[in-house]
Amino acid sequence: MPLNLLDRVRVQQGDITRLAVDAIVNAANTSLLGGGGVDGAIHRAAGPELLAECRTLGGCPTGEARITRGYRLPARFVIHTVGPVYSGRLEDAVKLASCYRNSLQLAVDHGLRSIAFPAISCGVYGYPIEEAVPIAVDTTAAFLARHERITEVIFVVFSDDHLAAYQGYLRSRQNAV
Repeated sequence: MPLNLLDRVRVQQGDITRLAVDAIVNAANTSLLGGGGVDGAIHRAAGPELLAECRTLGGCPTGEARITRGYRLPARFVIHTVGPVYSGRLEDAVKLASCYRNSLQLAVDHGLRSIAFPAISCGVYGYPIEEAVPIAVDTTAAFLARHERITEVIFVVFSDDHLAAYQGYLRSRQNAV
């Protein structure tokens, strides 16, 4: 039976730091020591304890992921992943897919059931949303097809155009089933 993606995946516009899920994903930089955009917002909302724990991790290479506690966030954990800076090369897509796969694998490894993702690399790292959405959704769908433990994946977006891109792609996938 084909995976009914919309049963376990949804998109919503809003603030990822307010979600009460098992884990939110942070689009981090390689230092894991905070930055701008969603990274800065997560660090501010979680409090200084998050930065203190991140200092013990020794950074994170592009495409990989690390997990910390959520501290003052409603989410129990933060999964930090480092997306690629967009260059238009095939390697960008491979590394972006790896971010989603490795984040989902950490969630499974820690017994988590719900996870929320921002649009990784689509801010200051310059990844075009139209190219990033199929990678995010297809990688997530392939992972969910093999792992039943995760029951809810939320793609949380900030802008109207990002929301439209995710909704359109999810609709096209649903219509193809």
